[in-house]
Amino acid sequence: MSFKVIPKAALPDWIEQMRRSQRVVGPKPLHGQHVFGEIHGAAEIDLDYPTTVIPPKKYLFPQQEDLLTYKLDGSAPSVVQDAEPTVVLGLHTCDLHALHLLDRVFEKTHVDQPYMARRAKTTLVSIECLRPCMSHSFCKSMGTLSVTDGFDLHLTDLGDDYGVDVGTPKGAALLDGLKGVREATGDDRQRVNRIMTEKWPRFPLRLEFDVTELPSLLSVSYDSKLWDELGERCLACAMCTNVCPTCYCFNVADEVELTLTAGKRYRVWDSCQLDKFATVADGHNFRAKRGARQRHRFFRKGKYQTDAFGLLGCVGCGRCAQACLVDITPVDTWNELHRPATEGTKEAAA
Repeated sequence: MSFKVIPKAALPDWIEQMRRSQRVVGPKPLHGQHVFGEIHGAAEIDLDYPTTVIPPKKYLFPQQEDLLTYKLDGSAPSVVQDAEPTVVLGLHTCDLHALHLLDRVFEKTHVDQPYMARRAKTTLVSIECLRPCMSHSFCKSMGTLSVTDGFDLHLTDLGDDYGVDVGTPKGAALLDGLKGVREATGDDRQRVNRIMTEKWPRFPLRLEFDVTELPSLLSVSYDSKLWDELGERCLACAMCTNVCPTCYCFNVADEVELTLTAGKRYRVWDSCQLDKFATVADGHNFRAKRGARQRHRFFRKGKYQTDAFGLLGCVGCGRCAQACLVDITPVDTWNELHRPATEGTKEAAA
């Protein structure tokens, strides 16, 4: 829509202005790491952060959420509606791409009403990453290093200022009445272009092939021995999926009060990597082996989501690689699958 400039000195006033009408959440340091949490003042937020332990999807798809409450007297259950206006400030571009996928997942087939209610009341303010956030990230390889849409506002650090790409009327409304905000000049746009030009070489391409080849690579790798090797290493702890910004498996449970007069239905995050996840009637587990579960995980990230929704299920944030206790990583796994295929092609040519 437009491009504006905000002086960094105006950040405290901006946060306070937004907090008058809605909750503001953003990256903040905690015990040597960073988490997304509610921001009460500019001193709490760290927009120059490496990455967060849990992705910001938790504000749209909470780790545990009540769906409905009921009484055991035959009356109709009550749907829980707890969506509140929220600004998510400072998303990295990989996390914004992840929310693009979740938007499609939760509205394309069976509309997920709790997610969509929160999404309608959420304003996304992303920020351009100017250097790799950690050694495990591979966003450049996955095509998620930058964004052109999907945000309400998008910030670029210009030194003493933030360049602000206004993406929606909802984003523009966040700037209404803010002192110091101004239209960008030609010099401002040149600064942005220079910063973006200098940014790209800092990020390595960590996949040994173009990511567009990933779905077809996985198609011919279903019977690879690598899956059993990964299964032997895997601890089935589910840390990889717990920190993933695009995982959305959940379990639904009922909890009845001790008085047996009322109860609630809620859902919690679940994981395809847990031993009992695929257990069905009569105790049959159709993915009992950990190797099969690892294969399913990587196929979901690199092929199944593309087939279903047109977007890759991995955004290269690197959280799963950082969290894994036995060093199972997407980069190493996909590169290992690619090497035999490449070597076979070279041998045939020789």
